[in-house]
Parts: sequence; C-alpha cells; structure tokens
Amino acid sequence: MFSAADHDHMARALRLAELGLYTTTPNPRVGCVIVKAGEVVGEGWHQRAGEAHAEIHALQSAGSKARGATVYITLEPCSHHGRTPPCADALIGAGVARVVAAMQDPNPQVAGQGMARLAAAGIAAECGLLEAEARELNVGFISRMSRGRPWLRLKLAASLDGKTALTNGVSQWITGPEARRDGHRWRARACAILSGIGTVRADDPRLDVRDVETTRQPLKVVVDSGLDLPLDARLLEGSSVLVACAAESREKSAALRERGVEVLLLPGPGGKVDVPSLLAELGRRGINELHVEGGHRLNGALLAAGLVDELLLYLAPCLLGADANGMFGLPPLTSLEDKHRLVVRDLRLIGADLRIVARLTAK
Repeated sequence: MFSAADHDHMARALRLAELGLYTTTPNPRVGCVIVKAGEVVGEGWHQRAGEAHAEIHALQSAGSKARGATVYITLEPCSHHGRTPPCADALIGAGVARVVAAMQDPNPQVAGQGMARLAAAGIAAECGLLEAEARELNVGFISRMSRGRPWLRLKLAASLDGKTALTNGVSQWITGPEARRDGHRWRARACAILSGIGTVRADDPRLDVRDVETTRQPLKVVVDSGLDLPLDARLLEGSSVLVACAAESREKSAALRERGVEVLLLPGPGGKVDVPSLLAELGRRGINELHVEGGHRLNGALLAAGLVDELLLYLAPCLLGADANGMFGLPPLTSLEDKHRLVVRDLRLIGADLRIVARLTAK
C-alpha cells in the first residue's frame, strides 16, 4: 500500500522525467527522487542517450545521504550493461533501503530483472505507483519495445467541417499561430516526422521544429513511391532525411545521396511503399514516437492499415465547404459497424482553435 507521501514523491519524479521530453530519444524519459527521513536529498532525470541515467544523477546529488533512503523512480532501474553500467547495481552500492518504481521496464533486457536484483540484495522493491502516468510519458518507448515499431501520432489541421485544404490544394493557414506553435511542441517530442510526397510537392514544408526551443531536430521521413522528391525541396535543408521508395532510380538516388539523403527501397503491393516495413525499420533505428503530417491519401492509407495510434487534431472555427479536401481518403462505408472508433483523451482550446487528442480503439 503506497502512502500519500509516496504519491507526492513519485509525482515529483514524473515532473522531472518530463524535463527530458525532447532530448532522451531513443531512451525513455525517466525521473528519480531520493528521500530520507521525509526530506528530499537527491533528484535527477535522464537527459540524453549515452549520458548518466536519472538514478545516477540523483545518487550524485544525494551523496552519502542515499544510504538507508527511499528511491522513487519512474521506470524500473536497468540491470544490463548498455552505454552505461546497470543502475540497479549503483543503487545497491549506494546502500538504499527501498526502491519504488512506477512501472516495469518493457525492454526485454530488463523486464523485471532490475527489481529482482534489488530484492535479492535485501532492498524493499515495489512497483506500480502512478504507473498509468509513467506509461503515458513513454508511449513511444513502450510501443517500440513491445511491438517493434514507433507510436504513430497523426497530426491534422482542419476546418470545423473537417476539411484540410481547398480543392486547389491551398491549406496554409487554416489554424492560428497558437495552434501551429503547439504543433511544433509535438514535433519536438517526436523522434521522426513523416510526410508523403504529395504534401511535400504541394506545400514544400520544412518538416522541422522552429516555434519552440529544442536541442535536436527529428529525422525527416518521406514516403515517396516513385522517388519524385524535388532536389530543391526545403526539407532537404538542415537535419537528416530518409526517403522510402518503392522503385529506385539510380540517377535520382545518386543525386539525393549527394544531398545527404538516405534512400530506402521498400516495395509493397500496388507499386506503393511497404509502410509497415518502414515502421519496423524505424523501430530498429530507435524511433520511439513518429509524428505524421500528410495529406488525405496517406492519412487514409495509414488509418485503413491500422497503423495510427493517436490523432492530434486542430479544428479551426471556420467552414470550407463540401468540395474541399477531407482528412482521410477512405473508401465509403456501407455499415456504421465499420466506423473507426476513437477515445478522446484531451480536449482544449489553443488560441481560437480546438485541439483534440484521441486514440484509435478496436472495432
């Protein structure tokens, strides 16, 4: 049974973990608080892959006061040698008395072994405090570890009647500056931003993070079946670019590679890119969260394939009419039983626009 004090300290550890929201990829976001005799004696969070984990920062902060203390950590301490030594061993060496973890590490290399190692050393090891909150913070890491692919978040900006662009392709700007800035915050937390060649040719987007402060830029990914990406596209400037195609042109591939672009051949049915294989490849590369900003065709294909986990939808207080482009290019339904069901997770005003965060559920 966890006490009110336990809840307070774990809530603090979760707030610390959020400080790594934009920086820890491909590692999880983790926070740690060390408490002795009711007093916080050490705090830390994981800041960047390859650097010290949250527990190590907190232990360094606590010093000798860690002996006999209680440690609150948002993710089970690691028990294996990666880029850094096992944190479970560091906690044992520091002589802590109790470790409370919010959730078990989904990484198969850990998966309960960290807590077991602590318990074997005589440390009281408990798990499950504020687990739902901890899982939310690391939906992408959990997805990659459990499914082998990133968490796919599909971002859309539409009018109140569900239209994303005029019939002539004009779509900038349907939503206001506050919503666009908020969208960049979601871009910043992602490991990669994906778009389709149709959107790239129509809008010439940069696909980078500009409106919020960040120390890194996500990987840019373009689904481009015929390898039609213009060599002067704005997204080729700045951070790394990966183009997935279904048919490779030696000359065009060479020209793109000269621009620093990686070309990945992933042929699928109908001459299209094999998107499930692309997601698996991104998972192998450590991509936890994939932020998608595409057109209605790509959106519809992802939704129909069951690859969308979450919708990030901004609705502007305007109407564009029946002939404007919709959000999803899907075949018509003949039964309401075939509808795509959603659970709304968050609903709020961002400037003048309505933001909806919703998740797909099983039919």
